Amino acid sequence: MAKRTLPSLKSLQAFEAAARHLSFRVAAEELSLTQSAISHQVAGLEARLGTSLFRRAARRVELTEAGAQLYPYLRDGFDRMAQGVGLVDRVRISGDLVVQVYVTVAVRWLLPRLHLFQAAHPDILVRLSTSQLDWEFDPMTSDLGLICTRNPHGPGVHYTHLFDAKLVAVCTPAIQRAGMGLRQPADLVNHAMLQVYTAAEDWHDWLEAAGLPTLKGRAAPKFDSYLLAIEAAIEGQGVAVVPEFMVAPDLKIGRLVKPFPEVDVHHGASWYLACLEERVKEPSMQHFRDWLVTEIANDPAFQA
Repeated sequence: MAKRTLPSLKSLQAFEAAARHLSFRVAAEELSLTQSAISHQVAGLEARLGTSLFRRAARRVELTEAGAQLYPYLRDGFDRMAQGVGLVDRVRISGDLVVQVYVTVAVRWLLPRLHLFQAAHPDILVRLSTSQLDWEFDPMTSDLGLICTRNPHGPGVHYTHLFDAKLVAVCTPAIQRAGMGLRQPADLVNHAMLQVYTAAEDWHDWLEAAGLPTLKGRAAPKFDSYLLAIEAAIEGQGVAVVPEFMVAPDLKIGRLVKPFPEVDVHHGASWYLACLEERVKEPSMQHFRDWLVTEIANDPAFQA
């Protein structure tokens, strides 16, 4: 491998921080240096490269063309270094396998069977990192990510396709029978249509498949997670549209029903298990991935 010829790391770090903030003062605060030290490091880098990297004004700085070309390379490089250091620190401190997962999936599907993985692999301690929001896999905080996305594209990330979910409308048997009942999708106009505002397209897609794209029901609460919408449906507060696998146990025991079983819609996004490409063959990763794929293959909730 050819020998790298680079300016000093301190000068590169000073430039990256100043370019990111477009401020020598803020860069100095971030790096616990004086503003004059940042200026000195940047001036040394400019002398080393033989070109100006900043245009200096009275109260602000701007990147020159050369500075704008250099900045993204250094930003990505320092991000990768921070990621690597964080990874080593996390493994050293905990030794856990950290799995990033939506809180609804954790509560409604993963937790009831996670003990099976722990029993099979007692040496691998799983730690769940949950959120109710849509997100991309974050390798700086987690080892694996059980995520739902329409476009798996993270740089340096390996994606294992797990399944494509179906969206179904669900409610309690009492809601289905109440009053005039729910005999056809048009009857939803008389019911509260529980909204997950972080997945606002779900009702639109379901109604479009039912041939009623403009239908509006009664005023209904809006929730930031499927978990809350499902609980509201179980409490008899209205009709929810959710991925079917999340309510499979409730449908099985009759706590919830599908009033319109003829209408189901493939969710626009797919579900993946994500990890960094360079870590895909680590034994703990492989064990969890193999177990997860087998659980999904054997679960009737995911059968077409």
